[in-house]
Amino acid sequence: MAFRTSLSAISAILLLLFHGGLCFYLPGVAPEDFVKGDSLNVKVNKLTSIKTQLPYTYYSLPYCKPKKIVDSAENLGEVLRGDRIENSPYEFKMREPQMCNIACRITLDAKSAKEFKEKIADEYRVNMILDNLPLVVPMRRVDQESPIVYQLGYHVGLKGQIAGNKGDKYFIHNHLAFTVKYHRDTLTDSARIVGFEVKPYSVKHEFEGKWDEKNIRLTTCDPHTKRMVANSNTPQEVEAKQDIIFTYDVEFQESDVKWASRWDAYLLMSDDQIHWFSIVNSLMIVLFLSGMVAMIMLRTLYRDISKYNDLETQEEAQEETGWKLVHGDVFRPPNNPELLCVYVGTGVQFFGMILVTMIFAILGFLSPSNRGGLMTAMLLLWVFMGLFAGYASARLYKMFKGAEWKKIAFRTAIMFPATVSAIFFVLNALIWGQKSSGAVPFGTMFALVFLWFGISVPLVFVGGYVGFRKPAIEDPVKTNKIPRQIPEQAWYMNPIFSILIGGILPFGAVFIELFFILTSIWLNQFYYIFGFLFLVFVILLVTCAEITVVLCYFQLCSEDYLWWWRSYLTSGSSALYLFLYATFYFFTKLEITKLVSGILYFGYMLIASFSFFVLTGTIGFYACFWFTRLIYSSVKID
Repeated sequence: MAFRTSLSAISAILLLLFHGGLCFYLPGVAPEDFVKGDSLNVKVNKLTSIKTQLPYTYYSLPYCKPKKIVDSAENLGEVLRGDRIENSPYEFKMREPQMCNIACRITLDAKSAKEFKEKIADEYRVNMILDNLPLVVPMRRVDQESPIVYQLGYHVGLKGQIAGNKGDKYFIHNHLAFTVKYHRDTLTDSARIVGFEVKPYSVKHEFEGKWDEKNIRLTTCDPHTKRMVANSNTPQEVEAKQDIIFTYDVEFQESDVKWASRWDAYLLMSDDQIHWFSIVNSLMIVLFLSGMVAMIMLRTLYRDISKYNDLETQEEAQEETGWKLVHGDVFRPPNNPELLCVYVGTGVQFFGMILVTMIFAILGFLSPSNRGGLMTAMLLLWVFMGLFAGYASARLYKMFKGAEWKKIAFRTAIMFPATVSAIFFVLNALIWGQKSSGAVPFGTMFALVFLWFGISVPLVFVGGYVGFRKPAIEDPVKTNKIPRQIPEQAWYMNPIFSILIGGILPFGAVFIELFFILTSIWLNQFYYIFGFLFLVFVILLVTCAEITVVLCYFQLCSEDYLWWWRSYLTSGSSALYLFLYATFYFFTKLEITKLVSGILYFGYMLIASFSFFVLTGTIGFYACFWFTRLIYSSVKID
């Protein structure tokens, strides 16, 4: 059984990698079977807007409420995303269509009318859930041959003008035509839900006689006369003292889609060609750099080392290349070695977290039905990877002849999380000030602090203790007591210039995929192409390593032995380009107008760029560290 499972996982990965756009995932929850007449629980989630990026709870607007509002239990990732899942007044019975059901009637006061208008102006969408499937609005593109595109949630309302009136008017979507798609088991006649769609309408409902909620017939929507809502020609305006009647239809459609494949329509990727273009583009960069590295390693170094080992004269050697001349200084500890150890340890922690998350995602364990699962997994993995962070920083620290490993372990455990927490706390205060559901509650804050100080910090110390107990890494050559003077460098070997140049290629390898990631985060779309993402991640690793090795070699050839920090900053500078691209994306793709929303965007992108800096810098550092040890251990030193 286990063998068959592993085979199916491997075949799914191959499908994912070689048939771009197919997404493999495990369903995440057990299927639920419904027979005719079973009650279906429709839940409401947050209100979201791509214009403000501030989520709000559904009942922050005066919508129809059930008798008692019940909160669903949310995981850590859901809370951090701002999800607030609650029950709703919508009542469905399995495979029993309904027409013109009245949810409630409300009379707007000045305050509630103003709230609705603000949410409509900011293009807020209402999100709902049925059987763990999100509510979507099917949208057909202009060319009818294209597959239907699904948008998450429906708009609260629309803003427009009426002929003869100058000012903008606001209209609310008060009639919802739900479609529940199900896959029926012919043997048992039970069914499983495989789709949840809606078409929203704005209708100014009318009725005969006095209002009686239990016994009322609408003239605008009447199942007895088969009068259905099919358009928004007579829309319901949002104004104070206006009565709004909320109604809904429920239609059931049998579908050929099986329960295990019900997310495929949501995750459909129609533009997979651009991802392949991204991969090919990145591979070209990698091949170019690999050629350069191969040339250095096979031709130049081989010739250099063989000539050095043939004991050529110093003059001839100097004419050939200068990297051997700095052998007595190349392993001299850098300025501020403790900080370098901390950053390298944090980078190892990041690398471990991302690698394991990617593997889980590719194997399908982070199902899209498990909302917040990705964020929860990343947080927990970050915490447990503290063990490797402490180990890596302590090993490097001992090589630099350091003695106070506890101080390094403490700084490794505290420095990066404290920086991110400070930014996060300021952003959270701003969200709190906007009364948004995206603000992290005190209980969740406490849980995050516990994960940090209760688990991560002790694990960093354990890793630091183990790493420091190991024998120190021996340098392949001895270091001179007196530092060698570094000759004047050519303009292109200027540290700032070479560092900035070094970051371009790693960023170039990922920027197309970065566009899709930013779109999924800030434009509220699904991103589930982890096969492509894993390929891009591997290409990023190789690119960072190779560009750092190439520039490190050129630096040593020009007799500049201060490579420790420069190797970290060379590939790490790609984070600068990431932040600049995020700024470009903000002004060209997003419609954010509020100051708080802009601060949120740049605050979160600053955290992302800082994380990217730590990750790529560490990759570059270890590549250069391996390279220098390799070349200096291959030559005979007099």
